[in-house]
Amino acid sequence: MKKRGTPTAGDGEKERASSSGDQSIASAKYKSGASSAPATPTKRIARSTGGNGNNNGNGSNTNTNTNGNNGNGNKRKEEIAQTFVIVNERPVDDISLDFFYKPHTITLLAVSVLAVMYTAFVRNEANLDDNLWAGLLCIVFFFLIVSVIAFPNGPFTRPHPAVWRILFGCSVLYLLMLQFLMFQNYSTIRNIFYWIDPKLKNFHIDMEKEYGVNCSDISWERVKGHLDVFAWGHFLGWAFKAILIRHMGILWAISVMWEITEITFAHLLPNFIECWWDAIILDVIICNGLGIWVGLKICKILEMREYKWASIKDISTTTGKIKRAMLQFTPESWTAIRWLDPKSTAMRFAAVIQLVIFWQVTELNTFFLKHIFEMPPSHFIVIGRLVFIGLFVAPSVRQYYVYVTDTRCKRVGTQCWVYGAIMVSEAILCIKNGKELFERTQAINIVIWLTVQVLISVSFVYVAVLWQQRQLKKVSTTPTKRQGDSAVNSPSKGTTS
Repeated sequence: MKKRGTPTAGDGEKERASSSGDQSIASAKYKSGASSAPATPTKRIARSTGGNGNNNGNGSNTNTNTNGNNGNGNKRKEEIAQTFVIVNERPVDDISLDFFYKPHTITLLAVSVLAVMYTAFVRNEANLDDNLWAGLLCIVFFFLIVSVIAFPNGPFTRPHPAVWRILFGCSVLYLLMLQFLMFQNYSTIRNIFYWIDPKLKNFHIDMEKEYGVNCSDISWERVKGHLDVFAWGHFLGWAFKAILIRHMGILWAISVMWEITEITFAHLLPNFIECWWDAIILDVIICNGLGIWVGLKICKILEMREYKWASIKDISTTTGKIKRAMLQFTPESWTAIRWLDPKSTAMRFAAVIQLVIFWQVTELNTFFLKHIFEMPPSHFIVIGRLVFIGLFVAPSVRQYYVYVTDTRCKRVGTQCWVYGAIMVSEAILCIKNGKELFERTQAINIVIWLTVQVLISVSFVYVAVLWQQRQLKKVSTTPTKRQGDSAVNSPSKGTTS
């Protein structure tokens, strides 16, 4: 079978016939979202051709309707089951190198046991801390191996399903660690962090430091001082969010509401206090706006790209093989996303608003965790958490999108479920260990924040629906020329005279 590999220029995409029923299911193209939702099944009505046929054919018509309904019901069940498989454990449609996709469980078990045995017998066991670290790493090692064997890979298969299974295993480990920390007191958690990095004993957050002062002093040197590595991280973070969400209205709703969130919680987190030009110009317009624009531009390019993959075995040159190997780390395909459409239901509307609010909670967890447990923003624990949360969010957003928009998907994907548990566990950990901080919380600010969050979410989502309705009306009311006139008067793309 020919595999998907390096995109090659061609006159058109060729249809590939499958050799068996199972293979046809595996290679079928399932599109998520409104565009792929099947039409509402209509009942088949048996028409009689005459009066006698009405009386004599009642039994056969009833049987026909019953069989038809049973067939539709079975087909619907198969679609629902297949849709969940695609979003929760998507199979690899085309396999280029069989070795990397065949099970090697016995070999993996043997290699793993031999490696652990060798390490356990030859290492120096004199240091207690080293022994604890070695034992913990061995637990993580075997848990990730079990993840490769048993866990689902989610909606992605590039560069290899094993990568996403390992990431899913990491998310489960992180969730279990959060559950353990929730049953420890504050001093115990701090001592655990001191054991991981003793340098944290010397770091304390300066609550006396003033932020957002002398806002009238706007100079190039001061503005340049704010364009540091964190500003670049801010820009890249929003570009990544745009690639994940791919909806201008939702992205701007999250952007605007985050600035309101910073104002609301500024009495708890002093670093949320910013000058107006820093919040509006540098954050919203430059970092957020450019990040959103770049991310959506990348999505547009990927949507327009032609995905025709050639097998690495069919590439003769070494350069071509290397290029094909590098392209394995790019998406196999790219599907346009429609979070909302003019016929969106109230539940779909509410689900998008829920996504926006959950995103705010995730962002807040980042700042509260490093503030309550006193870690510098550049610490490897903070940076590592951000990287892993970003990787966990990628399949979670995709699974949530399919659950919200595809009528055939009746339950949320496992990675999305685990990430939801992570988000709530982090929030509980912050509230439990930040009692002194949250005692200063102004209740009226929280009420206003929640109200504004809901109002802005509803406004942006509603405007997005109205805009799509307007675009749909423009398309439907645009007069179409007759075929002969269009052929004579206006040249069309891709045609030759």
